[in-house]
Amino acid sequence: MRDTIKFGTDGWRAIMCDSFIFKNVRIVTQAIANYLHNCGLSEKGVVIGYDNRFCSEDFADVCASVLIGNKIPVFLIKDSTPTPVTACSINFFKAAGAIMLTASHNPAKYNGLKFVPEYAGPATSEITSQIEKEINLIFKNKKVFFDDTKGNDLLHVIDPVDRYLEHLKGLINFEVIREAKLKIAFDPMYGSGQVVMKKVLEEAGCEVYPINDYRDVLFGGRLPEPSLENLSELQSLVLSKKADLGLALDGDADRFGTIDNKGYFLSSNQGLSVLCSYLLGDRKSDGKVVRTISTTHLLDKIAAKFGVKFEETPVGFKYIGQIMLKEPVVIGGEESGGLSILGHVPEKDGILAGLLFCEVTANKNESLSNLLDEIYSEYGHFYNYRLDIHCSQDKKTKLLRDLKNNPPSSISGLKVNEVLLKDGVKFLLEGDSWILIRPSGTEPLVRIYMESCSTKTLENLRQYAETLLN
Repeated sequence: MRDTIKFGTDGWRAIMCDSFIFKNVRIVTQAIANYLHNCGLSEKGVVIGYDNRFCSEDFADVCASVLIGNKIPVFLIKDSTPTPVTACSINFFKAAGAIMLTASHNPAKYNGLKFVPEYAGPATSEITSQIEKEINLIFKNKKVFFDDTKGNDLLHVIDPVDRYLEHLKGLINFEVIREAKLKIAFDPMYGSGQVVMKKVLEEAGCEVYPINDYRDVLFGGRLPEPSLENLSELQSLVLSKKADLGLALDGDADRFGTIDNKGYFLSSNQGLSVLCSYLLGDRKSDGKVVRTISTTHLLDKIAAKFGVKFEETPVGFKYIGQIMLKEPVVIGGEESGGLSILGHVPEKDGILAGLLFCEVTANKNESLSNLLDEIYSEYGHFYNYRLDIHCSQDKKTKLLRDLKNNPPSSISGLKVNEVLLKDGVKFLLEGDSWILIRPSGTEPLVRIYMESCSTKTLENLRQYAETLLN
């Protein structure tokens, strides 16, 4: 059982009724309590948030019970809430951190728990390692301490939504959105962002056409991931309502999906490029552009044009967040649909992303796909593809070891200019092409990312990728 509780890229996730059970949630929460006691932070208390997954509110109650049994104050958010709202609540209540019950975009049979430290961003590997150490000690000693929350004065039920929306007013030009009277089609994918996003859009003067805006623990039989294949209903709604935008959120509202008024779906790489160009060119924001190793190099080109630095990190928003804590970051983004900007907490926020697309659309009075075409005409077209291959841990380990120890000198006829090993194996190829092979931190997958300025080259790279695990 000990090996079933491991923290991946963004917390511990597991299948409910298998490893994700009340007993193990108690153990993980006790480990977090031990960590906070060791750091001398326990008196500040912990925020607890949860999403719309099956039994998430019950798991949240269990977490509260354990923390209160450890004499740690609890700020329990009263309703299902987005991850970014939970993260911001750490600052609102000056807490030592937060526990968020969510499996984000994973299938419905999963749930998860992640600890967000007092800086309101994803936990570093060092912090999760300390928590895992405490988990192992609990297993070894076979002892878990917990208590009942009823009648305890350490329990504070909170509603931080209004404070979160007030915080967003310092990040978004709501006046320009209000003047544009935008029509927004909105798909929260049955997730925890439905109430907050609809409220902020309506307060900004938008006419909102929501779908899938109720709780369904099966997420309509699909992944709660705002990808092209999952948003055909939203595309149809945009066109039928002649909406200015279609906005989507994942299960816990920390990732975004975007469709413009033509029904064109912008990938995360494309959306990040539009926002980066807008923040640097129109807002004149000053600071660094940060992206993960799997994210488009078009961001590098845009940053260079405006004379700002860029930095590449391993996959995982925690690495972007750590840079945001140390220096000004205009935009930090990842290929999987997460972003944050200067002035916000170092945590990805799909609600913030959606509002930024509203501001761009209102300010530029132009469809997002047209703005993207303008970017391509200036910097060249960047084509991306991601291939997910299910495989065993042994196969993943062997593949990465072979590529590191015996890297090819060329791939698909392109010379390998450089090999990067900061996360998986990334081959930088001639002609601004690249391919990255890395194991997933949350699922039994190898993810292979590739980018090229040529569709023919991208197809050659895709064919090469499909042979790697043979």
